Amino acid sequence: MTGGAPTPVEVVQGDSPVILGLPHTGTWLPQNVRAALNDRGRELADTDWNIHTLYAGLLAGATTVRATFHRYVIDANRGPENDSLYPGQNTTGLVPLTDFDGTPIWTVEPDAAEIETRLAQFHAPYHAALRAEIARVRARHGVAILYDCHSIRSHIPFLFKGKLPDFNIGTANHTSCARQIETVTATICARALGFSHVVNGRFKGGWTTRHYGQPETGVHAIQMELAQSTHLAAEAPPWEISADKAARLRPHLAEILGALETLAPELRA
Repeated sequence: MTGGAPTPVEVVQGDSPVILGLPHTGTWLPQNVRAALNDRGRELADTDWNIHTLYAGLLAGATTVRATFHRYVIDANRGPENDSLYPGQNTTGLVPLTDFDGTPIWTVEPDAAEIETRLAQFHAPYHAALRAEIARVRARHGVAILYDCHSIRSHIPFLFKGKLPDFNIGTANHTSCARQIETVTATICARALGFSHVVNGRFKGGWTTRHYGQPETGVHAIQMELAQSTHLAAEAPPWEISADKAARLRPHLAEILGALETLAPELRA
């Protein structure tokens, strides 16, 4: 990485058994990628806007692993083989060719050689860092709980009908974590007044959740996809966080993370 470019991944180590994954909050683009995107693509509309800010400080000691590059460079929550996460449904791939509305984002689409380069320069370092932190946390605590932080607009007809629930909990159909983790998370969401939730609905957990979530080895993974209406002033540029909305939402997120940390000793492999 040269020319003032950030490192592909930022890691803040903590002493909690909980790790926060942040694959989609980065907005950095290499010059060649920016040049190849069309005007629509350069809007970066599919960013998980302000999610790292929303979660900041909610759990003292949580480790964070954050990609600094944008998902249009390469999607850190897709597998390197680019298998569809949702066969038969509209979705985006390892290097998206459209945005979430199904609109093309490239003037010049990346070829296979370019994708391989991006895998090596961006995707691989992010997951190497995530693997290292999972191993470190598990060695310290006997268990690691990966909580993958995401957000998306609440209305996207290309991807789903109607309005998305506020809290979208994904556990790969109950396989990526101990049932206690799923249950306590859903229970907290259910009693959050004014908010809706679903477990394994439209979003069941991305590649990160499915790949790393191996409860039998002491590694548990859960994805939280928040509707952006829960914390943004508007689901449109400039994508600013709403202080009032965040103040209502953050206590529930803090309660979830605290509950997961409390559960950890019971889950030691």
